[in-house]
Amino acid sequence: MRSNTIYKSEEGKQFIQNHYENYLQTLKFNVERMYIDTSFGKTHILVSGPTQAKPLFIFQGGNCINPMTMSWFSPLTSEYRVYAPDTIGHPGYSDENRISAKDDSFALWIKEMMDYLNIKSSAFIGPSYGAGIILRLATFMPEKIDCSILVSPAGIKLGSKLSMIKDILLPLILYNITSSGKHLHKITKIMSSDSMKEHDKKIIGDVFKYVKLEQDMPKLTEKKELLNYKSPTLTIAGKKDIFFPENRLKEKTKEIIPNLISFKSFDMGHFPSEIYLEKLNNEIIEFLKFYY
Repeated sequence: MRSNTIYKSEEGKQFIQNHYENYLQTLKFNVERMYIDTSFGKTHILVSGPTQAKPLFIFQGGNCINPMTMSWFSPLTSEYRVYAPDTIGHPGYSDENRISAKDDSFALWIKEMMDYLNIKSSAFIGPSYGAGIILRLATFMPEKIDCSILVSPAGIKLGSKLSMIKDILLPLILYNITSSGKHLHKITKIMSSDSMKEHDKKIIGDVFKYVKLEQDMPKLTEKKELLNYKSPTLTIAGKKDIFFPENRLKEKTKEIIPNLISFKSFDMGHFPSEIYLEKLNNEIIEFLKFYY
């Protein structure tokens, strides 16, 4: 394997890309695929929805595969032209070099994609790491955002480091040593409040096994960075989210985001169950109808 790959082996890369292809086949809507050359590397994008509809960008969660994230927001593909890029440096088909989530790199990356697609501004949705990417765009190029939805967002405030070490990191180390299903189950149970589908659990396990995980979280956004960001914003958090829990996010989100329309919370983990995905999408659909 070349030195800048995110995969531990060629075989592992093939495993993950097989998961990607298989997940695409489960989506209940048509998906087109395209590549865009950017100064940060080649970017693979999944595209769906009516060609003349308003654009909507969705950014995948970190260390995840894009079709899984896209599946969470399936109802939106009937009303919007959805663009879902594989984040460079994360599992998928985009180039594998990592982009800093601490500076303006992601904002520039998004601008280059939007310029190529001839999109001046758009709505944005990002779960987890994807929300952190949107906050980098809000910091450096707020005019690109018509409105945004941040779901279990990175880039605002972290959960308990002690809990993450005990409930995620230590079982992850043991899983990588033993490949034991009990350690994987412990991780996915915590991540999803014991609601993760077996199919998704298998994919997460293989990502842990075959990918050199991105360990740097997006920069924690400061209030002064968003002084020029005026776009309507909806934030949705999980009360049982170990990474970005509602009780740590709520006040900080209200403090730093100038035009926070609503902060919603559900009794969910970092990975929403099917029940909470339905509720989440209903909130997003209503928000977009009014503000986009």
